[in-house]
Amino acid sequence: MTGWASWTTVNVFAGTGGVRTVELGVLTGNLSVHTTWSGSEADVAIQYSGGSDWYTMAGSPVPCHSEEESRTLHQLAVEAVQEGGGAVLSPPTHHPQTG
Repeated sequence: MTGWASWTTVNVFAGTGGVRTVELGVLTGNLSVHTTWSGSEADVAIQYSGGSDWYTMAGSPVPCHSEEESRTLHQLAVEAVQEGGGAVLSPPTHHPQTG
C-alpha cells in the first residue's frame, strides 16, 4: 500500500544532551519535530522552534510500512527528543498481525 502523511509537534524541549542531527550535530532547547511518511519509509526532521531550517534526525529515514506505524514513530521521536542524551531515531518494533 502506498500513501503519504505528516505530523509536526512544536515546543518540544530537548532533554539534557539534546538530539543528534546529520547536518549540525546536537541540537538543544525548544525544538519542533516533523515526520513525513511516504508509503515505505519515514523521515524525521528537527527544527529550532520558530526557525526556518530543518535538520535530519540521526537515524532517519527508517523503513515504515503503514501510516499507523509512522504515527507511532513520530511519537517515539518526540519522546526521544524530550529524553535527550544525544537522541537518535530508532525504527519502531514491527509486530505482524496474527489472525
